[in-house]
Amino acid sequence: MKFDLEATDSKCNARAGTLHTAHGKIETPIFMPVGTIATVKGVHQHELHNDIKAQIILGNTYHLYLRPGTDILEKAGGLHKFNGFNKPMLTDSGGYQVFSLSHRRKIKEEGATFSSHIDGSKHLFTPENVMDVQRKIGADIIMAFDECTPYPCDYKYAKRSMHMTHRWLKRCINRFNATDPLYGYEQALFPIVQGSVYKDLRKQSAEAIASHDCIGNAIGGLSVGEPHEDMYEMTDIVCSILPKEKPRYLMGVGTPVNILECIALGIDMFDCVLPTRNARHGLIYTREGKINIKNAKWKDDFSPLDPDATNETSRFYTKAYVRHLFQSKELLGPQITSIHNLAFYLWLTGEARKHIKAGDFLKWKNEMVSKLDRRL
Repeated sequence: MKFDLEATDSKCNARAGTLHTAHGKIETPIFMPVGTIATVKGVHQHELHNDIKAQIILGNTYHLYLRPGTDILEKAGGLHKFNGFNKPMLTDSGGYQVFSLSHRRKIKEEGATFSSHIDGSKHLFTPENVMDVQRKIGADIIMAFDECTPYPCDYKYAKRSMHMTHRWLKRCINRFNATDPLYGYEQALFPIVQGSVYKDLRKQSAEAIASHDCIGNAIGGLSVGEPHEDMYEMTDIVCSILPKEKPRYLMGVGTPVNILECIALGIDMFDCVLPTRNARHGLIYTREGKINIKNAKWKDDFSPLDPDATNETSRFYTKAYVRHLFQSKELLGPQITSIHNLAFYLWLTGEARKHIKAGDFLKWKNEMVSKLDRRL
């Protein structure tokens, strides 16, 4: 696995590159649809390939470990063969999910004990067995086990948690290096920068993570409720330290505006549940602003969701028809809007890449940001 940095913007820190994996290349900046439990909700694999043009999707270690379980995934030959998506995949370590179960888990140096949200059964995640689980899942990119601190988080807790995340990372790397991939292709381990919204902690963590010289690096613990200005400030600090020749993944971010602003700061990879979660509630993103398709104003609007879209779904279905589906509680409505939103996110990062290469990204970004948050 390797990363080629192909272009940078002279007026900001935006970059364009290509990450080469065993299951194909990933052209950055890139948005990665979230397929938590081996599926992107309501979207077929052929739609991910053909209409959305996803280059990489996510799975989640916590959820896949609980169901269907690693025995099933190993028998299938890994997640790619289990769900039929033959392009690159990334798995989150499950740390965020475990630590979000505040009433169901206990954190100690060994790892995190937690109760399953499915049946209440008790489990232990350690840096070592999380590496083993991700070997069995078989994603191309796997994440180190970390603690994602909440917001707000007091300084002492954030500092203590950060240092434990760093100690866990060393154990992750040792286990990763002591084991082999199970399915005949390389996997890459990305460590995660933590430190809440404290500048000195983010700097310390970025330096510690960079020192391990992994193939790529991630930034966690943001987009958890902090103001956007804090997110941007922490991202800027970390990007100034992480090595330029390696891909940078900002976890769980975010809105179209968040993504464009963080591309300008030097981020290459993004994921977020927003495009599909909001789609299921009738909120769709367009290049001119946001639409609540359930509003009455769209009931006799027979124009396509997006006549200029690169994907067929957005050009084919009209606003009036999709509104009717939502009003009728037909499952096709959320499916159409999910495909539309994901295709829009992939279009947005693809356009960002084009403008970075053309040298006019910052101008284009500022024009887009002024429109994207408008409600139409």
